[in-house]
Amino acid sequence: MYSLEGITEFVTVAETRSFTTSGKRLGISTAQVSRQINHLENRLKTKLFYRTTRKVSMTEEGGIFYQHCRQILNNLEDAERAISNRQEKPQGLIKMTAPVAYGEQYVMPVILDYMEMFPQIEVSCNLTNQTLDLVQEGYDLAIRLGHLKDSSMIAKQLSTRTQFVCAAPSYLERHGTPHTLSELIQHNCLTGNTPYWRFMENSRQRTIKVSGNLTCMSGHILTDAAKRGMGLVQLPGYYVSNAIQSRDLIVLLEPFCEPREGIWALYPHNRQLSPKIRMLVDLLAEKLPVV
Repeated sequence: MYSLEGITEFVTVAETRSFTTSGKRLGISTAQVSRQINHLENRLKTKLFYRTTRKVSMTEEGGIFYQHCRQILNNLEDAERAISNRQEKPQGLIKMTAPVAYGEQYVMPVILDYMEMFPQIEVSCNLTNQTLDLVQEGYDLAIRLGHLKDSSMIAKQLSTRTQFVCAAPSYLERHGTPHTLSELIQHNCLTGNTPYWRFMENSRQRTIKVSGNLTCMSGHILTDAAKRGMGLVQLPGYYVSNAIQSRDLIVLLEPFCEPREGIWALYPHNRQLSPKIRMLVDLLAEKLPVV
């Protein structure tokens, strides 16, 4: 085991260039600082400082050693801060937003768990599929799905989701099963907020414009319509996974399925992440499933 004895004194002297000032900063005598540095130099078998009556400067070896020791102390401070933050009981208001269906099914149960753990927490959660301005509207946190566009936010990945193209057996019996992306134009594609579906072809992303006789912002409605045999849908697994397992829906075009997309916690760059938000984000990352 490596000893940390003398490291704090060494870093303080390196940063103040003074044994006397270091002693005052650390609340110990100048002689004790000097003894710790001497013990450290003897242990390392190298000189760390040039000392004169007027100034203290680091040797080349001292400079190298300082860079490593400063990082060690930074890591120790972070470790203590992490424990301290966990011991603080979260309290106060958290203003957040999440997509409607995903929020109802996955996010809010975790939020309720969090509120039971910390009764002094208040939550104002706006479930909406609109992309809100977090800074302008004073939000602490947003849950976002898929590809992120806002580079002014700090993002932490919480989980992942997969998009599936699927249809009911009854629809496929009547209209046939598409095996290539070019065949989508021949099919009734039920869409949400965009008429473009994303795929991977030859390791490159490809966007296909589709059309159909139903456009609806509700994934649950689109899933129900697909189960009735009305057309194809492209939806995340949390809408269609049960129907896929029961064979009410059949997965199509699997070779062209995009890689998993991220599910993210976003918060503004200019807002210090408080312990109550950090602990909530950690709990979401722990409990949100892969869908």
